Amino acid sequence: MALVLTEEQEMLRDSARGFLDEKAPVAALRKLRDTNDETGFSRDLWKEMAEMGWAGILVEEEFGGADFGFVGAGVIAEEMGRSLTASPFLSTSVLAATALRKIAGDAHRQEYLPKIAGGELIFALAVDETRKHGPAKTAMKAEKSGNGFKLSGDKTFVADGHVADKIIVAARSAGAPGEQDGLTLFLVDAQAKGISCERTQMVDSRNAARLNFDGVEATGDDVIGEVDGGYMALEGVLNAGRAGLAAEMSGSAQQAFKITADYLKERKQFGAEIGSFQALQHRAAHLYSEIELAKSAVLKALQDLDAFYGMAGPICSLAKAKAGEVAKLASQEAIQMHGGIGMTDEYDIGFYMKRIRVAQEMFGDPAFHADRLAQMRGY
Repeated sequence: MALVLTEEQEMLRDSARGFLDEKAPVAALRKLRDTNDETGFSRDLWKEMAEMGWAGILVEEEFGGADFGFVGAGVIAEEMGRSLTASPFLSTSVLAATALRKIAGDAHRQEYLPKIAGGELIFALAVDETRKHGPAKTAMKAEKSGNGFKLSGDKTFVADGHVADKIIVAARSAGAPGEQDGLTLFLVDAQAKGISCERTQMVDSRNAARLNFDGVEATGDDVIGEVDGGYMALEGVLNAGRAGLAAEMSGSAQQAFKITADYLKERKQFGAEIGSFQALQHRAAHLYSEIELAKSAVLKALQDLDAFYGMAGPICSLAKAKAGEVAKLASQEAIQMHGGIGMTDEYDIGFYMKRIRVAQEMFGDPAFHADRLAQMRGY
C-alpha cells in the first residue's frame, strides 16, 4: 500500500487544519494553563468536534459515527499535534472507541458507541500503576464476589480520568504481576462507589488522574472481552493509542520544525540571516529527513491497523518509538536554534517540548518498544 493519503483523507486534513488553526491554536492551551482550568480542555470545542464527526471517527455509521478508519483518526491527531490541541480525542475517540468496537459485546456497543460519536460521554483507559508503562505488570486485583468481581488497587497517569464518565480498567483476575495471562478488562462508571480520583497537572499543561479502587463492584456484564484473557485485547487497544500518539508527535515535530525554519529566515546575526549559516543548514536538513522517516512509519502503522488490526503490533511499536525520538530531537533542535529566547515562556516552542516528552512516555517510551520488538522477534 502506497504511503500517501487518499483524496478524502487529504480533505479531512485540510479541514482539520483550518478548524484547529482558528479554534484551538497554542494560545488556547496557554490560556487553559494560565487559568488552571480544572477540566483541561474546552467542552464547547469538543462539542464542535463531535458535530464535525471527529468524536466518532472510528465508530461505525450504524452507530452514528464517521467510520473513517485509523488513518483518518491519525490525520486528526497529527493536526492536533501541530496546534497542541487539548481534548479527550485520544482517550475517548481512539482508545475507548477501539475497545468497544473490537472487543465489546453488542450491548456495550449499542449503548456507548452512539454516545461517543455524539460527544456525550468521555472515557478513560486505566492501565498503568507505576512510573513506567507495563501492562503485564498489572497488580490491581479483580477478586470473585458472587456473580461478579471486586476491584481493588491503584492506577496512575490516566489521561482524562478526572473528568471521565466511564473508565475502562485492566485488573488481574488470575496469575501474578508480570504474567500476561490473567488480565480482565472492565467497563465501570467513574462515579461508582469505592473510586476516588486525584487530578494530576502534568508538565505539558494537560491533566491526568490517579485513581484508587477500593472494593469497587463490577458485574459480569461489566467485563469487556474474556475473563482472564484480556491481555491481547488490551494490546490491540494500546496499539491504536500508540499509533495515535505517534501521529500527534509527528504533527508536533513538523510544526516545531516549521516554527524554527521561519525563525532561521528572520533572525539576523553579523548582518546575515542565521539560516544562511551552513552549520544550521546541516542540522535543519538532518531534522527534515528524520521527520519524513517518522511520517512514513506513522502512516504505515495506521494503515496496518485498518488492514491487519491483529498483526499491527510491531509497526505500531516502531512508529511510536521513531516518532517519539524524532519529535524529541525536533523540540531540542528548535530550542537550540532559537537560542536563549527559546527557553522563555513568551515563545510557544517550549510548549511543544513539554507535550512531546509526555506523549513520548505515554504507552511506552522508545526503550520499552525496542524491548517489545526484540521479544516479538524471539530475542
